[in-house]
Amino acid sequence: MGTNLPRLVRSTKVGIVNFVHVNEVGPRDGIQNTNAVLSVSERFELIRSLEKSGIQSIEIGSFVSPKAVPSMSGTDKLFKRLSNKNNYSVLVPNLKGFNLAQENNVEEICLVLCVTDSMNKKNINKTVEESTIEFKKIIDESNRNNIRTKCYISVAFYCPYEGKVDNGYVVELTNTIISYGVDEIVIADTIGQANPSEVKELFKKLARSNNTDQFSAHFHDTKALGLSNVFASLEEGIRKFDSCIGGLGGCPFAPGSTGNLATEDLVGMMEMMNIDTGIDIDSLLQSRELASKMTSLELIGRMY
Repeated sequence: MGTNLPRLVRSTKVGIVNFVHVNEVGPRDGIQNTNAVLSVSERFELIRSLEKSGIQSIEIGSFVSPKAVPSMSGTDKLFKRLSNKNNYSVLVPNLKGFNLAQENNVEEICLVLCVTDSMNKKNINKTVEESTIEFKKIIDESNRNNIRTKCYISVAFYCPYEGKVDNGYVVELTNTIISYGVDEIVIADTIGQANPSEVKELFKKLARSNNTDQFSAHFHDTKALGLSNVFASLEEGIRKFDSCIGGLGGCPFAPGSTGNLATEDLVGMMEMMNIDTGIDIDSLLQSRELASKMTSLELIGRMY
């Protein structure tokens, strides 16, 4: 008997993906958002362990006031100890931080622009407009000196103070930063509230006027949707992702939000999907043990 039953399951393809680039943010974003204050030597040891697993891109620290962020004290000394300096990036919150990065011959800097005034003021004590003016100066100077620039579009989906963010405004703000000549834009779900539908919708809008190769994504695992959001991003052509060893971190301005997407979980999922990352999962798990020991924290990564 012939019947035309509805298809209850639709198979989904992620195009032809041979490689995904992983940017490790544990030594900066992860450690900075814990109570642990690691020595320069400990931070160096953790970075070297991560490199041994095959990770080729690491955010090692930030040039911020050591009084405000004690865990990032000595980033200049750390950078001097590291080799392969084109594999490392540092966060700079303002022109002062950028000048320190220049003095230390840093080859890649990260800027953070929150899309709401409330969050941006909490983070760097500036309005969004004030930050965009300053960031244009930094990007211009970086381009003149062959310094690679990456800008995080933070709280791109939800703000802990203003709620759901209008993605049309996010696209407008992102396009403004792109017009300044930035090398890479990172769309960040800073408090881990986004779902795959929202992720797909934003990247679809961004792709209407931009090449997806210019974008990467930064997810938190607050509601256990980090990997689902990665898959949604893959479907929209995104091939670069931030992650953090052991899922360290969180957001200091969003009580209850848990850490970043764990690097071992991201790499493990890619491995199961036959997508290469160039990273050895067993070696990565050793790095997780080291990070757990150094921070005295039970880390949240699910891979074992």
